[in-house]
Amino acid sequence: MRIALSFDDGPNTVTTPQVLDILEEEGIRASFFLIADNINPESAKQALRARAMGCDLENHSRTHGHMSGMTAEQIREEVRFCTERIEELTGETPKFFRPPYIDVSPVMHEVIDLTFICGAGCEDWVPEVPAEERAKRVLAQAEDGQIVLLHDSAGNSATVEALRTIIPELKRRGFEFVTVPELFEKAGVTPARGIVYTSVYQKA
Repeated sequence: MRIALSFDDGPNTVTTPQVLDILEEEGIRASFFLIADNINPESAKQALRARAMGCDLENHSRTHGHMSGMTAEQIREEVRFCTERIEELTGETPKFFRPPYIDVSPVMHEVIDLTFICGAGCEDWVPEVPAEERAKRVLAQAEDGQIVLLHDSAGNSATVEALRTIIPELKRRGFEFVTVPELFEKAGVTPARGIVYTSVYQKA
């Protein structure tokens, strides 16, 4: 069984390194969906550390706006800017895109040439959801081929705490942790346009 942890809204110098510390301690990799406007000289160091650990860096737009209300050109610019920032950092081009707020329109599918990703979440962007509940929700819905949607946004310490429960328990259940690209590759699944994937085995 394989599962991919993914983290939105970084990079930053507070929570991102805390998440990376846990991944490193546990010897696992994950996927990070970056907001381009959050990349600065200091936060970029954390993104590069993630890449050096074998994690992948993917596209979460430039500004994290509601993109379904944007024009085709505005949508292209949001994605282009983020892709170029990641390319400048790593020399690698993102292949996956997580729409901010999972707010999607037909125009976005037409003009964004990346695989759309959602994921099984636990409302970990809501401060009132405690770490114990976040872990409980992730573990209750964990299944083979799933992408787990989490956030390494600055100050999101409850998710950091939840990881200390989530990762050991998923290991105990026999899950192998992979990145989002590896999840598709190892399953032999070629991503299709028009689908927002939460599981690698998802159909239109």
